[in-house]
Amino acid sequence: MNRLLADTTPLRNAYFRRLWTANIVTVVGAQLTVVAVPAQIYQITGSSAYVGLTGVFGLVPLLVFGLWGGALADVFDRRRILIVTTLGLIGCSALFWVQAALGIGNVWLLLSVFAVQQAFFAVNQPTRTAVLPRLMPLRELPAANSLNMTVMQAGAIAGPLVGGALIPVLGYSTLYLADTVSLFTTLWAVLRLPTLRPELAPGQQRPAAGLRSVLDGFRYLRDHRVLLASFLVDLIAMIFGMPRALFPQMAHESFGGPEGGGIAFALLFAAIPLGSVLGGVFSGWVGGVRRQGMAVIVCILIWGAAITVAGSALFFAHGTALPILPIVVVALMVGGAADMASAAFRQTMLQAAATDDVRGRLQGVFIVVVAGGPRIADVAHGAAAAVVGTAVATAGGGIAVIVLTIVAALAIPAFIRYRAGQSA
Repeated sequence: MNRLLADTTPLRNAYFRRLWTANIVTVVGAQLTVVAVPAQIYQITGSSAYVGLTGVFGLVPLLVFGLWGGALADVFDRRRILIVTTLGLIGCSALFWVQAALGIGNVWLLLSVFAVQQAFFAVNQPTRTAVLPRLMPLRELPAANSLNMTVMQAGAIAGPLVGGALIPVLGYSTLYLADTVSLFTTLWAVLRLPTLRPELAPGQQRPAAGLRSVLDGFRYLRDHRVLLASFLVDLIAMIFGMPRALFPQMAHESFGGPEGGGIAFALLFAAIPLGSVLGGVFSGWVGGVRRQGMAVIVCILIWGAAITVAGSALFFAHGTALPILPIVVVALMVGGAADMASAAFRQTMLQAAATDDVRGRLQGVFIVVVAGGPRIADVAHGAAAAVVGTAVATAGGGIAVIVLTIVAALAIPAFIRYRAGQSA
């Protein structure tokens, strides 16, 4: 059982333990907003296409500020960057609360605040991840990444379950307020960090946080095909296989839920993170996997198959005695467990391959891929569902994940052969 259950060794580190503990509170609040924003947009407009616009408004700041934020993290004190961006996230959550409390109901205001929030998030996340190799030994990174992802996904369960069920009862403003208050726990943990200026090699000059610095990060990646392949297969998995923009429509049309919130809505949003948490709880095996590239491919193929099953089940949502909602939820849970393992392997590969002077920029690319892919998926799935319906859009996306992942694996065999500790 010790080999199977999550490795908690990184929690002996006081800095990591404070960040991890703060996340338990903060992630729940953040997920309340993740649920509330699309639900509020769908309630205002009644359209999944408008919900999909969150992908556009989230993707642009993620692309720009994710890359620039990574460059900033390789120049300035990372602790100071985390303080500033956390304060910015608090301010954005407060704006969500104000617009809901005043009953403004303007979808473009919602999307604009969401875009600003994503800009702060895009600078915060690569910086936060880049500090981990400075706080603990490299051998503990797989376990630390698994613990972080488990907490994030646990919050992603509690947020949708609580938020989806309480939207019709308490309204959106209460959920946004809870997110605002919860972010102060992360601010406390960040303030306790030591000074974290990037380490440079002897004689190396500190780069400027401009376009040239960003391009240097891409040049570094150009020479590391395994890392490039890890980004490619993740984009395939997320763009084609993440149907979250369709959950409000699925809950309403396929399972008879209200237009805003409801139990079916909450279960759909919580299913993938619930699977991720279960995968994280039983992630003790992750640290012992040597063929990490092959492990990523297998995990993504399982993800694609799970999404295909979930979409196919929607065809039978009406006119059958089968319990379709549980089938869809279980399929999404299986996909979530596979995605958690894939993400842990990919994050560890990236952290171990990079020197400290480029970790911020590489993590900037990573956050653009990891967070940007689902936002592209929001747009694509929202538009597709408007034409062919949620079932075809979801099942077709899962099939595309399987086919394209196999093609990518065959095209880049070095990724399949990659082993832990090997040069990427």
